[in-house]
Amino acid sequence: MEFMGGNSQLLSKLAASDQHGENSPYFDGWKAYENDPFHPTANPNGVIQMGLAENQLSFDLIKEWIKKNPLASICTSEGVKAFKDIAIFQDYHGLQEFRNAVAKFMGKVRGGRVTFDPDRIVMAGGATGANELIMFCLADPGDAFLVPSPYYPAFDRDLSWRTRVKLLPVACESSNNFKITIQALKEAYENARKANIKVKGIIIANPSNPLGTTMDRETLRSLVTFINEKEIHLVCDEIYAATIFCAPKFVSVSEVVEEVKCNRDLIHIVYSLSKDMGLPGFRVGIVYSYNDKVVNCGRKMSSFGLVSSQTQHLLASMLADEEFVDTFLAESSKRLGNRHKIFTRGLEEVGIKCLDSNAGLYCWMDLRPLLNEPTFEGEMALWRVIINDVRLNVSPGSSFHCVEPGWFRVCFANMDDETLGISLQRIRLLVGKWKEMGAQVKNNGRKKTLKLNFSSRIYDAAVLSPHMMSPHSPIPHSPIVRART
Repeated sequence: MEFMGGNSQLLSKLAASDQHGENSPYFDGWKAYENDPFHPTANPNGVIQMGLAENQLSFDLIKEWIKKNPLASICTSEGVKAFKDIAIFQDYHGLQEFRNAVAKFMGKVRGGRVTFDPDRIVMAGGATGANELIMFCLADPGDAFLVPSPYYPAFDRDLSWRTRVKLLPVACESSNNFKITIQALKEAYENARKANIKVKGIIIANPSNPLGTTMDRETLRSLVTFINEKEIHLVCDEIYAATIFCAPKFVSVSEVVEEVKCNRDLIHIVYSLSKDMGLPGFRVGIVYSYNDKVVNCGRKMSSFGLVSSQTQHLLASMLADEEFVDTFLAESSKRLGNRHKIFTRGLEEVGIKCLDSNAGLYCWMDLRPLLNEPTFEGEMALWRVIINDVRLNVSPGSSFHCVEPGWFRVCFANMDDETLGISLQRIRLLVGKWKEMGAQVKNNGRKKTLKLNFSSRIYDAAVLSPHMMSPHSPIPHSPIVRART
């Protein structure tokens, strides 16, 4: 097949293009981990995955429920009687019992303050599929959505790649803890209009990824009022709704639409069970829209990415078990809070601060004091040291479209206690060596090479040169890095 290599015309423009959004340090870090994954005994010097927002802290509760409820699975002797009914063709609407259970679960996650109609639930292949589906329903190629930044890097792929919808970042800054303001939205909206770009809506993640914060009721009300005035859509990605581990409580847009006068046809929610239940492999994505036409169109589109009926069958039973759900949500929140406390206190011991947060599976870590220069080149230089030498996959803020260099997202819920401890040890060593290097620079007035020693292995990086990359690195410079000035 070598003869095909140079002829891009053999492929579609989509396949041949470089617009998939994965040319980012965010995905480069994943590649580094995949090429050399940490294992406590088989590969203790490998890269520890701290770039994956996954909730692995409560799997024991789910496994215990499965053992106690064999009827929920068609793959057990107790549940195999339902095999034929589940294995045959299912309507695109999904199993009624599944939609009923998901609707009830969504209400419970939001404190029972709002109810959801099962007939408005549209299934998709994970939140990725749900986000793309809602874009296909709401916008045409060339249309745009405003997105407060920093935002989830894969939005560029999920929302834009195949739909050809533009994402216009709305810059948020640390001076007000990265909160979105109506003034910033107005400016972004007007700038797009002047550039002849049609803005079809705003998409937000609440709770925020990567900030780990939740929007207050007043901000949500202002957003609903704004989109109602402009007659554009509001898409709320609420996939972290049950990851709240301390005050303030989560406020859903579904509560706000009950309080303010607005056109509900403009309000849409994306949800999944990937984060709240820790089940990303089940690929359960949900679009919940108050717009009848979006629900009808979404159902047709969902045929391209349905949730398997076997998965629906199992989860319908699990989510219908109110005692289990109550226990799981409470215990998961408790464990996330404890893990967050352990990790942030460990960082504080070496002088590293994080943005105050109350939700999510990660922290927004402030490494600005460690930058050799307050630029994105400086951020990338530090990131390469962390990836290649400290052997941690953390995600630099520039990949989240953050406008301030030096912020990093670091995930803490996808590993066991021992691995978390090793991660903190490596960070302590980084900070200790960095301080030592700073003292040497101050005393000698010249640049020094940072040496990091993990077990019997030594890594060297000329950290003050933003263009230097460790010889051990399996990853090239990201195109985003090359484009920086």
